[in-house]
Amino acid sequence: MTDIASPATASLQPKRKLVLDPLWLALPGIAFLILFLIVPTAQILSLSLIDKITGALTFAPFVKIWSGGPYLAVLGTTFSVALWTTALCLVLGYPLAYWLCRKPPRQQRIAALFVLLPFWTSALIKNFSWLVLLGRNGIIAKIGTWVGVAGGDQLLFNRATVIFAMTHTMLPLAVVTMLPAMNQIDRRLPMAASTLGANSAQAFWQVFCQLSMRGVAAEGLLVLVASLGFFITPALVGGPRDTMIGQLIILQINELQNWQLGSALAAILLISAIATCIAYDRIFGLSSVSGGSGGQARPQGFVRRAGLAAARFAGLAFGGVEELWKRNIRGLRGSAVLSVYAWTVIAALLVPIVAFVPMAFTASTFLSFPPQSFSVRWFEQFAASPLWLGAMTRSFGIGFATAAVTVVIASLAALGVARTRSRFGGAAFLLFMAPMMVPSIVIAIALFYIFARISLVATDLGIIIGHSVIAMPIVFVVMLATFKGHNWSLDAAASTLGAGRMQTFRLVTFPLVRNGVAVGFVTGFLQSFEELTIALFVGGGLKTTLPKQMWDGILLQVNPVIAAASVVVLLVVILMFAIVECVQERRTAGRRRS
Repeated sequence: MTDIASPATASLQPKRKLVLDPLWLALPGIAFLILFLIVPTAQILSLSLIDKITGALTFAPFVKIWSGGPYLAVLGTTFSVALWTTALCLVLGYPLAYWLCRKPPRQQRIAALFVLLPFWTSALIKNFSWLVLLGRNGIIAKIGTWVGVAGGDQLLFNRATVIFAMTHTMLPLAVVTMLPAMNQIDRRLPMAASTLGANSAQAFWQVFCQLSMRGVAAEGLLVLVASLGFFITPALVGGPRDTMIGQLIILQINELQNWQLGSALAAILLISAIATCIAYDRIFGLSSVSGGSGGQARPQGFVRRAGLAAARFAGLAFGGVEELWKRNIRGLRGSAVLSVYAWTVIAALLVPIVAFVPMAFTASTFLSFPPQSFSVRWFEQFAASPLWLGAMTRSFGIGFATAAVTVVIASLAALGVARTRSRFGGAAFLLFMAPMMVPSIVIAIALFYIFARISLVATDLGIIIGHSVIAMPIVFVVMLATFKGHNWSLDAAASTLGAGRMQTFRLVTFPLVRNGVAVGFVTGFLQSFEELTIALFVGGGLKTTLPKQMWDGILLQVNPVIAAASVVVLLVVILMFAIVECVQERRTAGRRRS
């Protein structure tokens, strides 16, 4: 009886459903990045090792680079400038990020907009503005001469100006990288240190500073890697001795058509970036960049002991300074000094952006600040030029297409990474962050080489794909934060009440995350709208975007139409910021109601 009944009983038992790990949602993005990032980069690396005539393995271009001469000097300049830029961004940006993190949420968001505006304003616009302001007839040179500063009329085309302009460009990135880590620090911990007898300086150095090292590590990595690939700043405000490796790559590939040597230089740049990432992983852990679930990144071994000793010494030293300050300087609080410093730095960040607006309204045929007379003739010329209007229209079309592609792929990937329990989640995260770790000029020439073989050079589709690769990391981070902040118990409650998966997504999940999707869309659009490097290579000189047209105008014939175009770009950025702010207000209001 038992033997006869058992099959029937077994057939009545419910079958287990095969449940896929949510990480499968990241597969489209993984395939996209393998196809348009990993494979092209590997091809460009192999190109530097294969002799184009015999097809044999060769290290000749690397021997040529390392044998001395101009190539080695350029490499030295690149690393020197990048390290100086990274250090200055840390020293100048940390107090600003600390000041922002102490603000209430609404005030912090408003103040952060003044930092984010320079962050999203094209480096091309800011550096061209410095070119006018620091020129021999610029206002800063005139002020320097008036106060009797020696060399006030020789501020351009030297190493110090390159480092200054690159620091100015990268400082907002440093601040927005360190700020989230500081916002996550429990404010009760410094207060607890104070109750145990520490003054505010000791509490800062021995508690807050140590807990913020995750953000400092992320700042160092991202700023250093981004600085290694710079070419706009040294090309505009630097001299011949300030040439960086990005300029040399453009020269070898775009002008001399020497793909092997250009690829070898790109390989050295890429290897340097990878070595930097490995070093940071060994010292701090790459969770310092992700801010993810890896916990607090802890430096290892000697570095950790040295850091703790330095923080302890700084706490004692600055604690003594604070006591002297309290006894001898009354009525002037450290918070007031910090506020003055923060607004001074913010004002300096906004100077080249604000200065461009009156320059665009000059009646003269050359750029100067302040203008001698005013006119709208350059805006009329911009609006009447098919070349400028075509570039602007293409930039908008490519920007919207890039934003749509990126937000779909990044949203699926972020949802999968946020919900996965697989050990491969960390690997997927690193893959989606990889375009941020690879210098953009390496990505551009790699795609250029691949697209030339499949007829995608000088096409809008090629530029859209390149922009999507570049924009993927930052949109992915926005969407990952959105999904990690979502209350998934609401979805579970909807499921228990009988809602299907699509119904739950349509009625519960999407309405709660749509503001994050909107921010991700705007972020992807801005990343594309102001991107130059991809258009410089993949555009092939035929498909011109607005930044590419501005770059050509600066190199070939400088006139105020470029300033008018810069104002148009600035208005687009401000409009996008207004949209993001409205979305953030709606999100905050929704949380308050809930």
